Amino acid sequence: MIRNFVNQMNKKGKILLIDDNEDILFALNALLLPYVEKIKVSTQPEKIGHFLETFQPDVIFLDMNFRKDSVSGKEGFDWLEKILKIDPKAIVIFMTAYADTEKIVQSIKAGATDFISKPWKNEKLLATLFSALKLKESQNEIENLKIQIESLNDTTYFPEIIGESEAMQEVFSIVEKIADTEANVLILGENGTGKDLIARAIHQYSLRSSHVFINIDLGTIPETLFESELFGYEKGAFTDAKKEKAGRMEIASGGTLFLDEIGNLSLPMQAKLLTAIEKKQISRLGANSNIPIDVRYITATNKDLYEAVEDGDFRQDLLYRINTIEIHIPPLRERGNDIILLAEHFLKKFSHKYKKGIESLSRDAKTKLMNYAWAGNVRELQNVMERAVVLSTEKTLKAENIILQVKESKKAKGTAVLNLEELEQMAIDKAMKQSEGNMNKAAKLLGINRYALYRKLNK
Repeated sequence: MIRNFVNQMNKKGKILLIDDNEDILFALNALLLPYVEKIKVSTQPEKIGHFLETFQPDVIFLDMNFRKDSVSGKEGFDWLEKILKIDPKAIVIFMTAYADTEKIVQSIKAGATDFISKPWKNEKLLATLFSALKLKESQNEIENLKIQIESLNDTTYFPEIIGESEAMQEVFSIVEKIADTEANVLILGENGTGKDLIARAIHQYSLRSSHVFINIDLGTIPETLFESELFGYEKGAFTDAKKEKAGRMEIASGGTLFLDEIGNLSLPMQAKLLTAIEKKQISRLGANSNIPIDVRYITATNKDLYEAVEDGDFRQDLLYRINTIEIHIPPLRERGNDIILLAEHFLKKFSHKYKKGIESLSRDAKTKLMNYAWAGNVRELQNVMERAVVLSTEKTLKAENIILQVKESKKAKGTAVLNLEELEQMAIDKAMKQSEGNMNKAAKLLGINRYALYRKLNK
């Protein structure tokens, strides 16, 4: 029986045990430890609030009587009320040696999830725990479903993308213009700028939005698995092909296929992809027939594909096929006050996640964020803000909570820079700052056209 519980539960959940008897806590801990992820124990119910904030248990086992010779259970009901005020969805299982039907009914009415009598039977207690964890899992699934439904019902553009800078408004404008077209799109930008979010936005507001959006990270697929992943295979096509499998392109038919990190694709694989795009059909490995496909392609890379074409590392004909429309995502350091908007968004998100109650960023914190280079872009900012929220203990997030990876310059102070490439980069950085991320203004300041500036930025 117990072995079945081990298989079902697979060490899931965090359990909080509150009882005034240390022997009871020791016995419960020993019994439950093989079945759950983490356990916290305490003889002091006044610490429950602390555990709810820092440990965030999935299930709480709560004794009903803490004073000597007390049998009424009033203390347990009082603590249950306090728990539910903090977390109305908390799952609490009462424990007492003085159980009766009236008390059990009263417990359930007060908001307890279940009731365990002392001394308990191990199988009964484990069954109660398993049911409670299932209930918690269902609560989480319902909460996630609500979020998904809210997202689907949101009729505003780009609900997940935050940005008021001119550079980002230009990106939004392009996405709106191509929403009802079938044009293939190439998204260019540094790592961490949110190319995947833009790709999803394009699909969401396209004519294909009711169909699938399939994402493939070409940087993570070994070349030996590229064909089977993209085109699929028939049973017996190779040693491990025990049954047929549809490829990502076949699954994406009718919808959108997002090929991330396309700059990492080898020349032989580029040729196979180009053939599939041009002929609008694929052939599974081991098959003798072709399968027609109807796919819109969105691709993305942080590499300069034009330079790769010149170097012979990327096919020019494939580039022409995928870049009907180009969207350049600006790096975070060129987005001005968007840094603060994003930081405040992540502050709210992680403050809610970790139940911190942090309300705002201090002025010095904002200054620190604005003066940082953000080499990792939005992804780095998100990580920095999550870490800061975890470390903060006050209502306002301060500069000292924000830990940045600042590297010392390799150039000695006062040393003149003569390297042409470095001088060019410095000039571009200065122009982008002066123009507050406006590509047209920056290009005019530099005396070049906008297309040339895009190429230099990508480089």
